Amino acid sequence: MAQTEAVEGQRHETDMADEGARLRAAIGKLSRRLRPTLAGSGLTPSQISVLFTIVRLGPLRLSELAELEGLNPTMLSRIAAQLCEAELIRREADPEDGRAALVRATAAGRRIRERIHLERSEALSAHVAELEPHQREALWTALPVLEELAELLPGRRP
Repeated sequence: MAQTEAVEGQRHETDMADEGARLRAAIGKLSRRLRPTLAGSGLTPSQISVLFTIVRLGPLRLSELAELEGLNPTMLSRIAAQLCEAELIRREADPEDGRAALVRATAAGRRIRERIHLERSEALSAHVAELEPHQREALWTALPVLEELAELLPGRRP
């Protein structure tokens, strides 16, 4: 009896691993297929992620931003410099600590973030509309679970 439960437990773990791999593959494929909506922005996916975080949560210290993005400070500093050069963000002294710098989105940065967000949303919505009604319902039902899973995973945060 205990051996049967152990075999069933192993099978369940294997099924979970397989389903986890399928979920990761599906999310990766969705992400890659939405990337063409970035065309014309001249920004890399990493730059877009950093810009989105700054627009949503800024102004932020570079150290906070590196932690939120799951990037090492050197890499984040390069990305921030590129976004500054493109005039999408600006660096300024932290009024609470003159040694630290804050980054905040410029009006141009907020506009490009909105454009990319709108393009991504429209592209995804157009394809979701092609699904059968029961498939759309299943997707909307799963959405809160996916959002919770995204919060549980280590790495990048809001």
